[in-house]
Amino acid sequence: MLSKVHVIILPVISVIIWSCAQSQSLQNNQEKLLTGAEQTNLYLPDIENKKVGVVVNHTSFISGTHLIDSLISLDIHIQYIFTPEHGFKGTADAGEKITDDGHEETNNIPIISLYGNSYKPDTGILKELDVVLFDLQDVGVRYYTYISTMHYVMEACAEAGVKCIVLDRPNPNAFYIDGPVLDMEYQSFVGMHPVPVVYGMTIGEYAQMINGERWLKNAVQCDLTVIPCKNYSHDVKVELKINPSPNLTSMRSIYLYPSLGFFEGTIMSVGRGTEFPFEVYGHPAYPDKGFSFIPTPVPGAAKNPKYKNRICYGVDLRKTNTLYNNSQLELDYLMDAFQKVGGSVEFFNNYFNLLAGTDQLKEQILDGWQAQKIRSSWQEDLIAFKAVREKYLLYPDVY
Repeated sequence: MLSKVHVIILPVISVIIWSCAQSQSLQNNQEKLLTGAEQTNLYLPDIENKKVGVVVNHTSFISGTHLIDSLISLDIHIQYIFTPEHGFKGTADAGEKITDDGHEETNNIPIISLYGNSYKPDTGILKELDVVLFDLQDVGVRYYTYISTMHYVMEACAEAGVKCIVLDRPNPNAFYIDGPVLDMEYQSFVGMHPVPVVYGMTIGEYAQMINGERWLKNAVQCDLTVIPCKNYSHDVKVELKINPSPNLTSMRSIYLYPSLGFFEGTIMSVGRGTEFPFEVYGHPAYPDKGFSFIPTPVPGAAKNPKYKNRICYGVDLRKTNTLYNNSQLELDYLMDAFQKVGGSVEFFNNYFNLLAGTDQLKEQILDGWQAQKIRSSWQEDLIAFKAVREKYLLYPDVY
């Protein structure tokens, strides 16, 4: 069984409601929040006596038991395990290509990587299946690649005529919408759809939008079922007890990730190779010497971090309000670093426009635009996106 394998990696997952914005939510949330995966009775009829594939990783737990263990105990016939970026155990570096894993720790069920030779499941393999279960903990940011993996899984299911069931989980960044909407000229695995950086939807709602808007190749649609969370709404703040990926190691880092993620497309470090990734930013030439850190190799998180073994001076955000009540992207971090370390196009690398989803943000910064003016330039596209988004919501909204 899998449980003993995962216990040594990360603690058992649970979702704790710890802040609500509206009194109605306080009333509703007196009942326990249940993820889609925890409501086995709702999807068991669709997988009993079927050949099943699962898309899972280290976050796919049900009340202390990994989803695979739970399904095996119910005599569900799992044929294949598919895994996203960071792998089955969630310990591979960001961007690290992953080969198919061994079988021993999964009761000899083959593990197929969807972040290696291909992002998309092989159609021939899927035709061996009757249904695919998808259960990953997302963080609600366009360039976080679990939604891209879901896109390709849905596409392959549609082409193979296989049912896809998405087991929904809360989105810790579901309480706001912000950022430039992706220009499809900059489509990539870190941005596949015309949505803003922070889109305010659970992964199940997002799956419905992919399907409904016909964003899959050749406008195909898959046979999709979403098992929604119970007792959840978008104004609920949740605390994840399993790190969704190796460098998101705290709720603060999860809240800061949408804003600090832009730095991956610049010369700046976001603290990969430290004990506090995505809670700081810095560079060896940052002029303020009041705070510093030294990136070093960290197995399973940063094997070769930017500025390895060099002193980086910068900004410590570990005292940022843990509720992150601002409900917007913080452009001040990016603009501060640009002004103090960059000041020219060399501050950016070729990855920046893919993360931003547009070339406009870089040009606006280079042209000296202030944060509020930049933010205003997004508003028309955000209004249009919200109208699309509204069609696919499963939970009470806050907008």
